[in-house]
Amino acid sequence: VQLQASGGGLVQAGASLTLSCAASGGLFRSYTVGWFRQTPGNEREFVACFSWDGKAKLANSVKGRFTISRDSAKNTVYLQMNSLKPEDTAVYSCAVTTVVWGRVTEEDFYRSWGQGTQVTVSS
Repeated sequence: VQLQASGGGLVQAGASLTLSCAASGGLFRSYTVGWFRQTPGNEREFVACFSWDGKAKLANSVKGRFTISRDSAKNTVYLQMNSLKPEDTAVYSCAVTTVVWGRVTEEDFYRSWGQGTQVTVSS
């Protein structure tokens, strides 16, 4: 499966953005799809994921502000980001995994990383 992330941009604090992770060459219903973010000099940080059977997990830092959803017909997973903060600034990337649910926050279990999309939140 090949993934393409899109939807990033430059926004002010408090604004909203919706990121999309579109798949080709495979079906999301076979995988858990995860969103990670990375800033220069740092490792990727787990943000959210959506499982093949409809479960969602969000990082504590984004709970209450971000939601993740899937449109199976479009083979796309969305990350709705509200009340954005400057600390949300990063390159956001999506990937897939088949790892057990208890380890879905671990980057090493993901593959098929798509090219990321830059999110910049100004104060």
